[in-house]
Amino acid sequence: MNATTAPVRRSLRRPRPAASSAVRTARAVSARWALPGLAALLVGALLLSLGAGSVAIAPGEALAIVGAKLGLGAAEGVSPQQELVLLYVRLPRVLLGVLVGAALGVSGAVMQGLFRNPLAEPGLVGVSAGSALGAVAFIVLGGSLALSPLAGAVALPVAAFAGGLVATALVYRLATRGGRTAVATLLLAGVALAALAGAGTGLLLFVADDAQLRTITFWSLGSLGGATWTALAGAAPLLLLALVAAPRLARPLNALLLGEAEAFHLGVRVEREKRVAVGVAALGVGAAVAVSGVIGFVGLVVPHLGRLALGPDHRRLLPASALLGATLLLLADLAARTLVAPAELPIGILTALVGAPFFLWLLLRERPF
Repeated sequence: MNATTAPVRRSLRRPRPAASSAVRTARAVSARWALPGLAALLVGALLLSLGAGSVAIAPGEALAIVGAKLGLGAAEGVSPQQELVLLYVRLPRVLLGVLVGAALGVSGAVMQGLFRNPLAEPGLVGVSAGSALGAVAFIVLGGSLALSPLAGAVALPVAAFAGGLVATALVYRLATRGGRTAVATLLLAGVALAALAGAGTGLLLFVADDAQLRTITFWSLGSLGGATWTALAGAAPLLLLALVAAPRLARPLNALLLGEAEAFHLGVRVEREKRVAVGVAALGVGAAVAVSGVIGFVGLVVPHLGRLALGPDHRRLLPASALLGATLLLLADLAARTLVAPAELPIGILTALVGAPFFLWLLLRERPF
């Protein structure tokens, strides 16, 4: 070792400053408490959504009503009007909002992990456009089927979910050749099919009458106003299935962040995991669109917020996206039904007002110049 290189080698062996260790410790502590904090935030948003509105219900009164319904005591000091509003209007709406928001957030995190791009969102595989086409086709053409009101209410979300499922299957089939799925082709096929579904939706709008146009306009901008226990019972199994299946994708998505070849060498069955990821995202978004209409930007904004708070590890990012998505949608729904009461704003307008500026910020942040 000569005199010139000795100081350099000693500096390379020098331990890191204590400040960097303190920063890492602070980040670890914040990450450890982030998920409990997000869960507490969701509980607060849930109680606020249950209580706020034309009929005010305090958190204690809401818990007493639910407890009495479950046989855990009597709801004293609660009016019959409060009980009816909570049990048959707000509670199914809030629970549906939690499931839809969580499914959209998780689906967005899965798609961003699959495409390795924070600008990706669930609509890229065409599921939202396909669901919209299926719903609009039923609204415009379903009158000729002479269905009963109950059958018609059930058939609309079924048509929307079927449209999203068909669109996703077609996109995946176009992107698969020789047993391998090209992610870039999947993206381009999704964009093309979404444009095609949009053209079909536009054609149906052209032949729709005024009543059908009002229904389509409100539905296409998203709303939880049609939430009932029946709608919740039909959508909850599909939404819960997507939420339960998503965490098993954490390890494959973490590996895919390194690239497909690297993930394969780490033991990940890449093609199978890509199919599962697309299926989970399509299931969550298709079921969500089927019961609440098209609600944009939740799947884009929520995973990125979670990534900023917790980092790219999908073991924490996926549950964080579920909690953040549910909280964001509950707050958006609360604003939608209270800002212009007794009228109601479509949720899609509010999420776009928040999501579009955030999307532009992402574009400016990610640009290479």
